[in-house]
Amino acid sequence: MNTKAGADVCNEFSLGSLGLPDISRVLEKGFVPEHSARFMRAMSCGEPFIVQGHLFLAGQDWLMAVGYPLDAPYDPDRFAKALRESVRRVRPDRCWAVCPFLPADLAGCRVEQDFYYTLPVESRVKPRLVHLAQRASRTLRVEQGREFTSAHHQLWQEFINNRTLPSRVRTMYQRTGHVLAGVQELFFLNAWDKSGHLAACLFLDPGPRRFMSYLIGAHSRINYTPYATDLLFREMVELARDRGKEFVHLGLGVNPGIRRFKVKWGGTAHWPFEFAAWEERPQAQKESRVHPVPFVEDKFKFFLNLPEQRRLAMLWELEKNGRRSWIAGAAHFYPFSFRLDMRNLFQEVDTVLCEGPLDQVSMELIADFGKNPDPDTPRLASMLTDKEIKDLEKVVLGRGLWNFFFNVSMDDSPDVRYYLAHTRPWLAFFTMWSSFLRRHGWEQSVDREAWNTAQEMGKYVLGMETISEQLRTLESIPVDRIVRFLRDCRNWSGLKKRYETGYLKGDLDRMFGSSAEFPSRTEMVINRRDERFLKRMLPFLEQGRCAVFVGSAHMLNLRGMLRQAGFSVRRRK
Repeated sequence: MNTKAGADVCNEFSLGSLGLPDISRVLEKGFVPEHSARFMRAMSCGEPFIVQGHLFLAGQDWLMAVGYPLDAPYDPDRFAKALRESVRRVRPDRCWAVCPFLPADLAGCRVEQDFYYTLPVESRVKPRLVHLAQRASRTLRVEQGREFTSAHHQLWQEFINNRTLPSRVRTMYQRTGHVLAGVQELFFLNAWDKSGHLAACLFLDPGPRRFMSYLIGAHSRINYTPYATDLLFREMVELARDRGKEFVHLGLGVNPGIRRFKVKWGGTAHWPFEFAAWEERPQAQKESRVHPVPFVEDKFKFFLNLPEQRRLAMLWELEKNGRRSWIAGAAHFYPFSFRLDMRNLFQEVDTVLCEGPLDQVSMELIADFGKNPDPDTPRLASMLTDKEIKDLEKVVLGRGLWNFFFNVSMDDSPDVRYYLAHTRPWLAFFTMWSSFLRRHGWEQSVDREAWNTAQEMGKYVLGMETISEQLRTLESIPVDRIVRFLRDCRNWSGLKKRYETGYLKGDLDRMFGSSAEFPSRTEMVINRRDERFLKRMLPFLEQGRCAVFVGSAHMLNLRGMLRQAGFSVRRRK
């Protein structure tokens, strides 16, 4: 399932003489989610075929084996024989297999163990769960739908960015839109709140005759409604019963939190599950054809490629009721990296909070919004003289006599005049400022580095604001302040130096004492967001073992606000 799963368009592949299965027969006999052949074909971009009662899927250089036989009890020797035959026919470079337990020669390729959980549709739902679902139904509207909207995309991103998931599960979230378009029977069960926000969603597959599959789902912590998922689970069971299904397939346990929820609703571990991944070596001896896929990082190369490291001084330790957390002032652009120091810090935390989602898709959504202004949006080009624009080009792009003679230029330089004339003012401002910094070697971002490092370490990572909230904040930046800042571009070097020195020392006064006119340093951008951040970080800080990253300017107010909330606040020395 993992191979080709990230592609937007499936490569064409013909199985030739392997023989395509009768899809209706597979759906009739199937009893695990991987037996949903239409879903699996769309998900993997491969073609299904059957060997000795086992379903396989293949692409140009890969093979996926489903070791749950359609016609008999599981026999590892029979599965191994069918697998060898399929490898001989397809000649793949890479292979994956799922089965109740692996044949002996694949034991060294195991990368995951779990159980499938199922819920009979005639099971009696506990009265407490019925009550919780009814509570949620008072404020939520449930609907079935097949449209993968921007709300679904944002909910999916929020969910996968804040959890440690197996790569093949993460791929299911990333390919939802593609799979939905390719399989007509798939649908969403949505829970919308009264403000039109998507509070929770389940992605369901009713294709197999005997069961309905709960493929994936998510609930929002940002647009949070208590017991939204309980309401959807109740609706899902009723739908499965109405469609004549025997049971709901709840999928794998995945992690303790997801497993507890499934068990709470009556799900039981039904079939064991093992997942293997390996590479096929055509020249290897027949008795030893499988080799585990290398997953170990080359640590020496990793450290050689790290940018110049510094210690994170803009960091405060918080404590309340014996529970300790940290809050850091982040630099959205900076010349040094703090990754090694962050890794040491994150050994002590379970949760990392940032201002907003910092995954690539979310960043592109914000940029796209900035590049598509409304017709009545003011354009900076009309507010600056030609001389002021030329000065800005020199500062941002480094265009001058010496640059001309020595052919000094910056890769991916922005078209200054395009941004001034055709984008929203805040995008033009941030593009000019960040390009100027990048030209001087400011290639790092502290908050994005925190986001990525925490995810690599398997921490729970969450943005405290939604994309829509961040866009409203950006739209609030006064245009006249942006214009003044751009006109003052010849003084940016001094501002940059003060910022760099102050940040390394953890000195807020040095950083912001003389930069009150920075365009985004307004009450709307700073003060009002401080209140929002405090409200959303407090539940995590009170639990302890949390690290928060906010723009350094927010620390001017948040230190006092946290003290008023009962925390001791000590800056790191």
